[in-house]
Amino acid sequence: MANGGPVQHGYPHLETVRAAVTALYKRLSWATVQTFSTSLAPADVAFCDTDDLHLGAQRVAREIVRHLRLPDARLIVGFREMTHAANVELAAGPEYFVELNDRFRTHRRDIGAALAHEVAHVYLHRLDLSFPTTAENEILTDTVTTYLGAGWLLLDAFREDAVSSQKLGYLTPEEFGYVLAKRALLFREDPSVWFTSPQAYDAYVKGMALARRDEQQPPLTGAGWAGRRRYAHDRRNVSAVQPTAPYAFSPDPTGRLRVSFSCPTCHQRIRVPVKGRVRARCGLCRTVLECDT
Repeated sequence: MANGGPVQHGYPHLETVRAAVTALYKRLSWATVQTFSTSLAPADVAFCDTDDLHLGAQRVAREIVRHLRLPDARLIVGFREMTHAANVELAAGPEYFVELNDRFRTHRRDIGAALAHEVAHVYLHRLDLSFPTTAENEILTDTVTTYLGAGWLLLDAFREDAVSSQKLGYLTPEEFGYVLAKRALLFREDPSVWFTSPQAYDAYVKGMALARRDEQQPPLTGAGWAGRRRYAHDRRNVSAVQPTAPYAFSPDPTGRLRVSFSCPTCHQRIRVPVKGRVRARCGLCRTVLECDT
């Protein structure tokens, strides 16, 4: 939890974020991801200063548990002085003990954001989905929270001005905006209307711009003129393709050229023949892609 200190910006964890989206689809399947098409509603996690602290926290926790389809999980919420925003004890269940930073006693509007991250830890624990390191697991947790419709709370908890700042979670604000934009493009929703923080809105706009650029990389037909020209050059000079290019060429067993690239929805690698206009369907997320190879 950044509290008054500098907030990291940009996309330092982008590759891990994309790997997390791919891992989520592989673990859940396309059909299960589709069941999360409706985000957690602001009214369900609203928390005003007149609400009882503990009863209100338990109510919000129950709503997030319900949203993430964990009906038999019960969260016991407490408060104590700590460095991090929150902590959850990942035992066998069905009861899980969550501790929130004492700061939330007087910053109740952000309790839902802190609980969303911790409930997602429980969700991933139940799924047995994890990454090799603690840092990568935290990125995975933030990404899954956001992609499944509860992480907009974490982005909305980001506030920054000339003299103070607050950010929850391990993604940067722009990375939260990117994952949220990926979800918005998939389900055609507009989460920006839920933001109470203008800084969160700005981060979402930047994330959306990057998410749209994913859909404008060659060999996709949505690529711009410069990208198409670069792709045509690389297709003629396969050995000179830069490692940073969004695509790679390789021969198939018969020697014919194929191109591989990331699905703009789930980031699974897709391989198609180099033969002009091609319609490809991602086997993982079922997105239909129009390509000009």
